[in-house]
Amino acid sequence: MARTALVLGGGGVAGIAWQTGVLHGLAESGVDVTAPAWSDMLLGTSAGSTVAAQVTSGAALSELYARQVDPELQIDEPRPDVSIDELNELLDRATERAAGDRQKFAREVGKVALAAATPPEAERRAAIKRRLPAHEWPDRDLRVVAVDAESGRHRVLDRDSGVRLVDAVAASCAIPGMWPPVTVGVHRYVDGGVRSGENADLAVGFARVLVLQVGVFEPGLDPLEAERAHLSARGSAVEVIRPDAEALAAIGPDLTDLAVRAAAAEAGFRQGQRAADAIKQFTVA
Repeated sequence: MARTALVLGGGGVAGIAWQTGVLHGLAESGVDVTAPAWSDMLLGTSAGSTVAAQVTSGAALSELYARQVDPELQIDEPRPDVSIDELNELLDRATERAAGDRQKFAREVGKVALAAATPPEAERRAAIKRRLPAHEWPDRDLRVVAVDAESGRHRVLDRDSGVRLVDAVAASCAIPGMWPPVTVGVHRYVDGGVRSGENADLAVGFARVLVLQVGVFEPGLDPLEAERAHLSARGSAVEVIRPDAEALAAIGPDLTDLAVRAAAAEAGFRQGQRAADAIKQFTVA
């Protein structure tokens, strides 16, 4: 059987909720793309690293979904002090200074992240730990992307990396300027989304790649287009699921807004159900 990769992108707590809903909706409609029989590798970036770690933990998708939609089961997380507008301004300034150089952009963002006043690392790590049903790497090919705050180089973390799962996910979710960089040895890491929202190009070598992309871009401006072309040129078939109109309305403009989790997950669930037939065809193509 052709090897398949499931790529889960960044998108804050709203993205965690939507992706969980989509995956549950697909599974309820007969295509569980999180199952070992379907996905040979899971690649998670930022919010996607949380989802990837959750769905490979042994917890049922129905349980993970309930944790998004049931207020009594939702995890109480601290609210960031930085607004989404302030974060976007930070990224815009770094983009201008980088002038198209991806690694320079990452270094510019890393500088801001290292200098920012954020909650302590221990507090953030505890919040990530509460998100994850299991705290050890699964016996599956789970890969998590983070970025070195000083060098701007990305690193793919897995069970052989020597980095604990909670630290790997915390690093991948360390939104610069909002949450603290995560210390691993002598390095400090920030959000894997600093390199790319999905990092789908890191799934080279898999015959099929299914990408869940939380952000929606205008045609010609989507960074995922280049990653998709990169994969296609190397023989991969690529399918992308993005939030539909209902999901976009539920997610809203602030991906870090805890209040939208239930609505985003429910919209994702319905979208997953509607997408099931197309994904079944993709599976057998």
